[in-house]
Amino acid sequence: MDSAISDQPADQREPRPARQALSSTADNGLKIVVVGGFGVGKTTMVRSVSEIRPLNTEETMTKAGEAVDDTTTVATKTATTVAFDFGRITLDAHNVLYLFGAPGQERFWFLWDRLFSGTLGAVVLVDTRRLADSWYAIDRLEHHGTPFVVACNDFGGPVHTPEQIRGALDLPPHVPLVFCDARSRESSKQVLISLVRHVQHVRHERHTQHAQTADRPTTPEPTP
Repeated sequence: MDSAISDQPADQREPRPARQALSSTADNGLKIVVVGGFGVGKTTMVRSVSEIRPLNTEETMTKAGEAVDDTTTVATKTATTVAFDFGRITLDAHNVLYLFGAPGQERFWFLWDRLFSGTLGAVVLVDTRRLADSWYAIDRLEHHGTPFVVACNDFGGPVHTPEQIRGALDLPPHVPLVFCDARSRESSKQVLISLVRHVQHVRHERHTQHAQTADRPTTPEPTP
């Protein structure tokens, strides 16, 4: 399976629900970023789960780019994101989820810090055949203090245990690790659900720690 191919033939894609206009009552926008290495399926994930036709900034890959981008493991990839992908999911009458897919090539990494601004959480999409490509994304998210989950996209490569993947990525135990097929709307939706639950847990933990710190008695200043 090659989930990284975003220009998947129409007859192989899941049918998209009828397009719906954004409700006039929607007043709370929640931002999620999908990051990862080059060709791991970020555009495919945004496209599969978005309720609207996603905004893509894809350009055709050329021979000139081969000297810059390593296409060894994605030889069938014909287009690449050069800015970001954008999709939308309506959660309820007031809450809307906005999805941003970040470009994976190293030459576009300078865009990531701006995309992370105001982000609720992030999905780090990985190809288990080249886990090292995900290290930078994890490093930047940890630097920003952004909650994230790691989602292993199904490319039909060698099977690794969760323990092996966690070890290779030096992934903390509290960070969720899930498996998915980015071409599947249901599979991608489950990844986002895992992320939202993780964000809720992280926020609860931070609130509890803050409350405990606030309730802790202060040591009186010594009398001169």
